[in-house]
Amino acid sequence: MTKTRFLTLVMALALLLAIPTAVFAQRVPPHVFVGTASLNGVAAADGAAVTAWVDGAQVAAAYASGGDYTLLVDQGDSSFAGKAVSFKVGGVSAAETSDWIQGGAEVLDLVAAAGIGSASSGADGAAGAAGPKGAKGDTGATGPAGSAGAVGASGANGSDGSAGSAGATGPAGSAGAPGAAGADGADGGGGLGVIALIVAIVALLAAGGSYMMGRRA
Repeated sequence: MTKTRFLTLVMALALLLAIPTAVFAQRVPPHVFVGTASLNGVAAADGAAVTAWVDGAQVAAAYASGGDYTLLVDQGDSSFAGKAVSFKVGGVSAAETSDWIQGGAEVLDLVAAAGIGSASSGADGAAGAAGPKGAKGDTGATGPAGSAGAVGASGANGSDGSAGSAGATGPAGSAGAPGAAGADGADGGGGLGVIALIVAIVALLAAGGSYMMGRRA
């Protein structure tokens, strides 16, 4: 360690000791970093910003003077214990990192060059624009059958159907029972009956005579 950097570190520690004890009772002592700062192979110009970063957020800043820097990294209301501290010189990420230690004091020479930096040195970039809509995926497999639903309510009665066509003629029925005997007729006239009987007898006799005479001839 060069005499200049040693004196710088001693001065930083003296600054910490000069802070009132009451302040330390409320805040955690910072981690002090001192050393040289170079940018693209040359010592950082006077006034070049030297910054410290934790979890992608800037937590401390100082300015280079004579190629040297002094940084007090105070965790504030957060907790930096065991977290990696990365650095930038003139806005360019340095290759060096260090773990934050409460009340720590460290000589760390920073070398920054375009394209050099740790994975945690830069803040996250803005989200990119949404990509184009992807192609429709294949149809998924048929899922298992669901459980049976509840029994539905009874439906209303249907309307009456139309009348059917006439049936075929049935066979003839059996003969009916004999009817009752008719009433007796009224008696005919007595004289007329006798006359008619005589005429009939005469006619029979005439017919018989004619028959016999025809046979003799």
